[in-house]
Amino acid sequence: MLEPPSTPSASATVVIAGTGLAELTCAWLLLARGHRVSIRSAGPAAGARPLLLNEPTLDLLHALWGGEPVSDCHRLAHRQVVWGPGGGATGRRLPQPAVVVDGARLAERLLGRLSVRYPDALREAPGIPRWTVTAAGPPDHWTAGRRHLLAGEAPLAPDADGTTALLVCTDLAWLHLTPLGGGRALLQAMIPGPAARPAELLERLLADSALSPVLLHAPAAVVSLPAAPRLHRTPAAPGRLLVGAGAIRFDPLSGTGTAQALRTALLATATVHAEATGTPLDPLLTHYATRLRTAFNDHLATCARLYPQAFTSPAWQHELEACWAR
Repeated sequence: MLEPPSTPSASATVVIAGTGLAELTCAWLLLARGHRVSIRSAGPAAGARPLLLNEPTLDLLHALWGGEPVSDCHRLAHRQVVWGPGGGATGRRLPQPAVVVDGARLAERLLGRLSVRYPDALREAPGIPRWTVTAAGPPDHWTAGRRHLLAGEAPLAPDADGTTALLVCTDLAWLHLTPLGGGRALLQAMIPGPAARPAELLERLLADSALSPVLLHAPAAVVSLPAAPRLHRTPAAPGRLLVGAGAIRFDPLSGTGTAQALRTALLATATVHAEATGTPLDPLLTHYATRLRTAFNDHLATCARLYPQAFTSPAWQHELEACWAR
């Protein structure tokens, strides 16, 4: 547990450039320890962004922010998993409580809580900033593969279970269906590279999977996003710390992306506080980068263990090799 600075001279002036979950959590923790923080918005919110938060992630949010940080959510009770080729099997239905929240609205709520307790944080901090903490770093990542995530919303079938998330595989992709409440669901598919026609491909993948009867029809609007794990080559430098997806991004298969983003906020807070209280800078920067690299390698080891169980086609060979070459 980090302790607050013992004297005002042990505080740092920090600019938080961005209002994502990682940046806001870092601001919240630094302010609680007596540091001077100025929050600068990275621009208008990008719109609704469904986040699936499992119990460990909710526990971490609660530990960091106190109270009840999540509201206006849709609660899930189970996860049903079919991992392997030919997604027509029943698979295992596991008790796995979770909630689905709008990530943008959650960030707005946390920013509101922070501004009430620390109103000065929304103003320009006096003095020259010692640190900038942000998720928007220079584009210098090491990326483990080229896989993409296709995603779109669609209506659930009338008899579909709106409290169970579903994970199945086809020969080409894994697909995850997340009920969002209100009779709708988010359908995601991980494929081993970019897609020329994302909507057509997602419709075909859905038809080839056991998820087709769960939806009334395939998503009409589909986005395709790069989704391979990535790690910034220099997440920590004098005066700058990268947090969240700007520092490290996990394959969404793991379901721990939000928790990992929050952990980068904890690590950044510890780094700023340690330097302000007398720890030499160079070992701190090395420790920051090493911790992220270790987490990244552990995640790739998980991917390297799971993906060969499900995908043996040549299309996935590059992705499997990328997981091994760490």
